[in-house]
Parts: sequence; C-alpha cells; structure tokens
Amino acid sequence: MSQAEPSHLETLQAEIAHLQGELQLRDQLVDQLSQELFRLVKDPESANSSLGEADQNESQIERLNVQIREIEEQLQFYRQQIGTRDQEIYQLQSKIKTLMAKNQNLEKMLEDLPELYRQKFAQRMKPVKEKVEQLQRENRQLQAQVQTLTYRLTIRNRPSHEQDIDLPNFHKTDQHF
Repeated sequence: MSQAEPSHLETLQAEIAHLQGELQLRDQLVDQLSQELFRLVKDPESANSSLGEADQNESQIERLNVQIREIEEQLQFYRQQIGTRDQEIYQLQSKIKTLMAKNQNLEKMLEDLPELYRQKFAQRMKPVKEKVEQLQRENRQLQAQVQTLTYRLTIRNRPSHEQDIDLPNFHKTDQHF
C-alpha cells in the first residue's frame, strides 16, 4: 500500500469534518433566521411601530428568505459532496482491505518459498543423485575389473622363475622397538 492513499484518506476526512462544521454553522444561522421570522410573523405589530419599519422589516424578511434559500442550496450541495466523499472513503477502505489481504497472501507465500524451493531442488536432484550413484557403482566395478586384469597381466607377463613367491629376508637384530 502506498503512502499516498492514507494521506488522501486523511485529507478527505479533514475536508468532511470541515464541511460538517460549515453545515452546523449554517444550521445555526437557519435556526436564528427561522426564530426571527417566527417572531416577526407572530407579533408584527409590536415589531413594527411605523409603516417605514414595516417596509423595512418586510424587505429584511425578504432578504432573510433569500439567504435561507441560498443556505438550503449550499446545504444540499454540501450533502451531495459528503455523500460523494463517503462513497470515496468506502471504496478506499474496501481497496485497503483487499490490498491488505493480498499483502498477507504474499507474505505467506514468501514464508513458504524456501521450503518450496527445497522440495523442488530435492525433486530435481533425485535423478542426478541416482545417476551419480549408478556411475560410482559402475566405476568401482570397472576399477575392480581393471585391477583383476592388471593382476592377471602381471602374472602372465612375469618370467616363469618369478612366479615363485619371494619372501623377504628378515635379519634378526638385537634392537627392539
């Protein structure tokens, strides 16, 4: 897994947290505007002492309604962004799980590799060892035959008077070892 993926995930989470903070702030503003509108609608006469104030309040209400619509549009936009980010996070988490499973499989394969190579090497070496043993047996047989033939040739090629076995003469000495 690369380092870019966790940092990207952290960036997305930070951005989501920021957007949620903005949503809370906008929700508070909407609540405040709603309360103000409710107060103005409930008791318009106490809020309006004069016609000028009524017109002013009416234009203020209109501005507040426009702001509410804008805030609602922004809320909808942020909700869509959060939904998109949630999907991206889910996909990244799924990808991380898949990559971690693959990583574990590869680690297991790496652990098993030396034993697998030993087995394969032993399988390949078995016929070679058998061939070497066969050649060694043949070599010993051939050496024995060569020695036998050499001995026979030596006996055959000796002059007849050398065929008697000569024993070495040992002189008796008084020296002891």
